[in-house]
Amino acid sequence: MSDANQDSQQAAPKKKNKHDFSENNLPLNINLSWCKACNICIALCPQQIFEPDRDGRPIQTRPADCTQCTICWVHCPDFCITSTVK
Repeated sequence: MSDANQDSQQAAPKKKNKHDFSENNLPLNINLSWCKACNICIALCPQQIFEPDRDGRPIQTRPADCTQCTICWVHCPDFCITSTVK
């Protein structure tokens, strides 16, 4: 493989998912007034994007890692999690 091909392959970073989530563009809406802090979403998230706040409610601490897999909002017993994309 030539040096030019190796440089072009290294220059293009791999995207983890097709959405660009930053601090101003969160992947999920969480209605904290409905949340009873059961932590099901925190436990089931395969990307571990949540951390509990001091009351045990989920906070999106790693939104860029969210792949919109739907596990958190499908399993939420209070229906307090919705996607900003779907």
